[in-house]
Amino acid sequence: MIIQCSSCEKKFSVPDAAITATGRLVQCSSCGNKWTQYPVQEKPKIPKIPKTIQPKIQKKPKDKIIKKKGPIPYSKEYMQQKWGTSLKNYAADTGLSKKTSGKIKVAKQKNIKIKEKPGFGFFNYIITYSIFFIFLVGILNFEKSRLSRKFPILEPYIEHFFESLEIFKILILDFFR
Repeated sequence: MIIQCSSCEKKFSVPDAAITATGRLVQCSSCGNKWTQYPVQEKPKIPKIPKTIQPKIQKKPKDKIIKKKGPIPYSKEYMQQKWGTSLKNYAADTGLSKKTSGKIKVAKQKNIKIKEKPGFGFFNYIITYSIFFIFLVGILNFEKSRLSRKFPILEPYIEHFFESLEIFKILILDFFR
Protein backbone atom coordinates (compact mmCIF):
# COMPACT_ATOMS: atom_id res chain seq x y z
CA MET A 1 0.00 0.00 0.00
CA ILE A 2 1.25 3.49 -0.77
CA ILE A 3 0.45 6.29 1.68
CA GLN A 4 1.11 9.99 1.27
CA CYS A 5 1.90 12.70 3.82
CA SER A 6 -0.70 15.48 3.78
CA SER A 7 1.77 18.30 4.51
CA CYS A 8 4.88 17.53 2.41
CA GLU A 9 3.15 15.10 0.02
CA LYS A 10 5.93 12.54 0.23
CA LYS A 11 4.87 9.00 -0.63
CA PHE A 12 5.74 5.89 1.39
CA SER A 13 5.34 2.18 0.67
CA VAL A 14 3.82 0.27 3.61
CA PRO A 15 2.83 -3.43 3.79
CA ASP A 16 -0.95 -3.98 3.69
CA ALA A 17 -0.91 -5.96 6.96
CA ALA A 18 0.69 -3.04 8.88
CA ILE A 19 -2.46 -0.92 8.72
CA THR A 20 -5.53 -2.58 10.24
CA ALA A 21 -9.19 -1.76 9.67
CA THR A 22 -9.28 0.37 12.86
CA GLY A 23 -6.46 2.57 11.54
CA ARG A 24 -2.91 3.28 12.70
CA LEU A 25 -1.03 6.40 13.83
CA VAL A 26 1.82 7.06 11.37
CA GLN A 27 4.52 9.74 11.24
CA CYS A 28 6.24 11.25 8.18
CA SER A 29 10.00 10.65 8.33
CA SER A 30 10.88 13.81 6.39
CA CYS A 31 8.67 16.48 8.03
CA GLY A 32 7.52 14.81 11.29
CA ASN A 33 3.78 15.20 10.60
CA LYS A 34 1.55 12.65 12.42
CA TRP A 35 -1.81 11.37 11.20
CA THR A 36 -4.08 8.37 11.48
CA GLN A 37 -4.00 6.22 8.39
CA TYR A 38 -6.90 3.95 7.50
CA PRO A 39 -6.67 1.23 4.87
CA VAL A 40 -7.20 2.53 1.38
CA GLN A 41 -10.39 1.18 -0.05
CA GLU A 42 -10.32 0.42 -3.68
CA LYS A 43 -13.20 1.61 -5.80
CA PRO A 44 -15.36 -1.24 -7.00
CA LYS A 45 -14.70 -1.93 -10.62
CA ILE A 46 -17.78 -1.76 -12.78
CA PRO A 47 -17.47 -3.83 -15.91
CA LYS A 48 -17.80 -1.68 -18.95
CA ILE A 49 -20.53 -2.56 -21.35
CA PRO A 50 -19.34 -2.29 -24.90
CA LYS A 51 -21.23 0.26 -26.89
CA THR A 52 -23.00 -0.81 -30.01
CA ILE A 53 -20.71 -0.45 -32.93
CA GLN A 54 -22.12 1.65 -35.68
CA PRO A 55 -20.79 0.91 -39.14
CA LYS A 56 -18.76 3.72 -40.55
CA ILE A 57 -20.13 5.21 -43.69
CA GLN A 58 -17.41 5.77 -46.20
CA LYS A 59 -17.71 9.00 -48.05
CA LYS A 60 -17.19 8.83 -51.74
CA PRO A 61 -14.31 10.98 -52.86
CA LYS A 62 -15.36 13.84 -55.04
CA ASP A 63 -14.31 13.48 -58.61
CA LYS A 64 -11.57 15.87 -59.49
CA ILE A 65 -12.58 18.19 -62.25
CA ILE A 66 -9.75 19.20 -64.49
CA LYS A 67 -10.49 22.47 -66.15
CA LYS A 68 -8.78 22.89 -69.44
CA LYS A 69 -8.19 26.57 -69.94
CA GLY A 70 -6.81 26.25 -73.40
CA PRO A 71 -4.26 24.42 -75.48
CA ILE A 72 -0.90 23.58 -74.00
CA PRO A 73 1.64 26.33 -74.66
CA TYR A 74 3.86 25.71 -77.68
CA SER A 75 1.75 22.84 -78.94
CA LYS A 76 0.58 22.77 -82.55
CA GLU A 77 -2.91 23.92 -81.59
CA TYR A 78 -1.55 26.76 -79.47
CA MET A 79 0.73 28.02 -82.23
CA GLN A 80 -2.10 27.87 -84.77
CA GLN A 81 -4.52 29.63 -82.45
CA LYS A 82 -2.20 32.36 -81.19
CA TRP A 83 0.04 33.07 -84.16
CA GLY A 84 -1.84 31.61 -87.08
CA THR A 85 1.10 29.45 -88.06
CA SER A 86 1.14 25.79 -88.84
CA LEU A 87 3.97 23.58 -87.77
CA LYS A 88 5.18 21.00 -90.20
CA ASN A 89 6.84 17.79 -89.30
CA TYR A 90 10.37 18.60 -90.43
CA ALA A 91 11.68 15.07 -90.06
CA ALA A 92 8.90 13.59 -92.19
CA ASP A 93 9.25 16.26 -94.89
CA THR A 94 13.00 15.86 -95.25
CA GLY A 95 12.95 12.07 -95.13
CA LEU A 96 14.86 11.79 -91.88
CA SER A 97 12.31 9.61 -90.16
CA LYS A 98 11.71 5.95 -90.86
CA LYS A 99 8.45 5.19 -92.51
CA THR A 100 6.50 2.46 -90.80
CA SER A 101 3.85 0.39 -92.38
CA GLY A 102 0.75 -0.34 -90.41
CA LYS A 103 -0.18 0.81 -86.98
CA ILE A 104 2.35 1.61 -84.31
CA LYS A 105 1.87 -0.29 -81.09
CA VAL A 106 2.14 1.88 -78.02
CA ALA A 107 2.82 0.11 -74.78
CA LYS A 108 1.13 1.63 -71.78
CA GLN A 109 3.35 1.97 -68.79
CA LYS A 110 1.86 2.37 -65.37
CA ASN A 111 3.46 3.41 -62.10
CA ILE A 112 6.95 3.88 -63.42
CA LYS A 113 9.24 5.45 -60.89
CA ILE A 114 12.02 7.47 -62.40
CA LYS A 115 15.07 7.51 -60.20
CA GLU A 116 16.76 10.85 -60.15
CA LYS A 117 20.49 10.80 -60.33
CA PRO A 118 21.98 11.84 -57.03
CA GLY A 119 23.79 15.14 -57.12
CA PHE A 120 27.48 15.62 -56.55
CA GLY A 121 26.92 15.29 -52.80
CA PHE A 122 28.05 17.25 -49.79
CA PHE A 123 31.07 15.09 -48.97
CA ASN A 124 32.23 15.07 -52.58
CA TYR A 125 32.26 18.88 -52.48
CA ILE A 126 34.29 18.83 -49.27
CA ILE A 127 36.79 16.38 -50.77
CA THR A 128 37.07 18.40 -53.99
CA TYR A 129 37.62 21.70 -52.18
CA SER A 130 40.17 20.20 -49.78
CA ILE A 131 42.16 18.71 -52.70
CA PHE A 132 42.04 22.07 -54.47
CA PHE A 133 43.21 23.84 -51.28
CA ILE A 134 46.09 21.37 -50.81
CA PHE A 135 47.06 21.91 -54.46
CA LEU A 136 47.16 25.70 -53.97
CA VAL A 137 49.19 25.39 -50.75
CA GLY A 138 51.67 23.14 -52.58
CA ILE A 139 52.07 25.66 -55.39
CA LEU A 140 52.50 28.48 -52.85
CA ASN A 141 55.14 26.45 -50.97
CA PHE A 142 56.97 25.73 -54.22
CA GLU A 143 56.91 29.39 -55.32
CA LYS A 144 57.50 30.86 -51.82
CA SER A 145 61.05 32.08 -52.48
CA ARG A 146 60.25 33.49 -55.92
CA LEU A 147 57.20 35.38 -54.59
CA SER A 148 59.15 36.86 -51.67
CA ARG A 149 61.88 38.08 -54.08
CA LYS A 150 59.36 39.75 -56.41
CA PHE A 151 57.05 41.02 -53.65
CA PRO A 152 59.06 41.47 -50.45
CA ILE A 153 56.04 42.83 -48.58
CA LEU A 154 54.37 39.39 -48.86
CA GLU A 155 57.16 37.51 -47.07
CA PRO A 156 55.85 37.92 -43.47
CA TYR A 157 52.33 36.94 -44.58
CA ILE A 158 53.55 33.81 -46.35
CA GLU A 159 55.69 32.81 -43.34
CA HIS A 160 52.78 33.39 -40.97
CA PHE A 161 50.49 31.29 -43.21
CA PHE A 162 52.89 28.33 -43.22
CA GLU A 163 53.48 28.59 -39.46
CA SER A 164 49.71 28.50 -38.96
CA LEU A 165 49.50 25.40 -41.15
CA GLU A 166 52.20 23.71 -39.04
CA ILE A 167 50.30 24.50 -35.83
CA PHE A 168 47.08 23.21 -37.39
CA LYS A 169 48.88 20.01 -38.45
CA ILE A 170 50.16 19.49 -34.89
CA LEU A 171 46.64 19.98 -33.49
CA ILE A 172 45.18 17.43 -35.90
CA LEU A 173 47.89 14.86 -35.14
CA ASP A 174 47.44 15.34 -31.37
CA PHE A 175 43.70 14.90 -31.75
CA PHE A 176 44.10 11.45 -33.34
CA ARG A 177 46.70 10.17 -30.83
